[in-house]
Amino acid sequence: MSTKPEARPGKTRNTLQFVPELVYFEPDALHYPKGKRIHDWAVSLGLPIRITGSHNRITGLPGESELETYKIAKRTLVVGVRKTLKFDTSKPSAEYAIPIATGCMGHCHYCYLQTTLGAKPYIRIYVNTDDILEAARGYIAERAPEITRFEAACTSDPVGIEHISGSLKELIEFMGGQPLGRLRFVTKFHHVDSLLDAKHNGHTRFRFSVNADYVIRHFEPATSTFAERIEAAGKVARAGYPLGFVIAPIVWYDGWEDGYSDLLAKLGDAVPPEAANELTFELIQHRFTKTAKAVIQKRYPKTKLEMDEAKRKYKWGRWGQGKYVYPDEQAEALRQWITERIFAHFPKATIDYFT
Repeated sequence: MSTKPEARPGKTRNTLQFVPELVYFEPDALHYPKGKRIHDWAVSLGLPIRITGSHNRITGLPGESELETYKIAKRTLVVGVRKTLKFDTSKPSAEYAIPIATGCMGHCHYCYLQTTLGAKPYIRIYVNTDDILEAARGYIAERAPEITRFEAACTSDPVGIEHISGSLKELIEFMGGQPLGRLRFVTKFHHVDSLLDAKHNGHTRFRFSVNADYVIRHFEPATSTFAERIEAAGKVARAGYPLGFVIAPIVWYDGWEDGYSDLLAKLGDAVPPEAANELTFELIQHRFTKTAKAVIQKRYPKTKLEMDEAKRKYKWGRWGQGKYVYPDEQAEALRQWITERIFAHFPKATIDYFT
């Protein structure tokens, strides 16, 4: 684990490794080697450290307004123990979500974590990795002889905090030793060097979230640039990882045809030949709920993200919850345009789904 990240991130878009401004520890976390190691790291950087009985009891974060407190919370790290070892399902990406962290330092305007994390958007790292891996072993055994896939990025971007946690490499190497276990995760960060020598055995698919320049520029602050992500993808492919790209959210905007054509052309130029034959794509159109819209407009009051219910189709989801997606004609136009250009550049690629 790196002991000295590059620098503290500023208020605007930058791609340096994340360093929190405030670190909380649950007391039990300090009984684990990983918890002690992170504590030593925080002390070495002179970061403010506090002890909390539970992350649910964290109150009084600084900030003179709700928006300012939110921004500070996004730069706050909580180190704790994962008590719930029942994994959520993660369709269509995988059978299960494997929880090694929660929260993200990125400020993507559209992110579903805006609402799922609610008033607690801080970043949490779980130090009881052995317990989590043992639970995963049980899920694999239950489904044998079928292969079981685990998604590690449902509630966080684990690459963005790997220099602090080291958990992702542990998970990759664990799955590398599981004949029936497979790992998947997606990232918007390029800090992959510590993962390149992991003994993955081809059991981990490393995916990068990519998008048209317009979307990255306007809606993905505090994430790595497109060029950095693609450079990292090349490193990952040359390290033998199966590679994939998640184009999400696909946004309808003036000039979207050129934007997504340019995206696929750049990918075509950048992806190493050895990765092209087994490349996967996942396509997800932009969607939002009424709750998400209210939260996004409060936290990013100047956002250019279009969220006009009158221009959308209401789609019912699980448990009676609905969301606004593009009308069928627009959704089909997006799907067809992007699909054609994927296969033009990557004729042997697989599109896992469009949703």
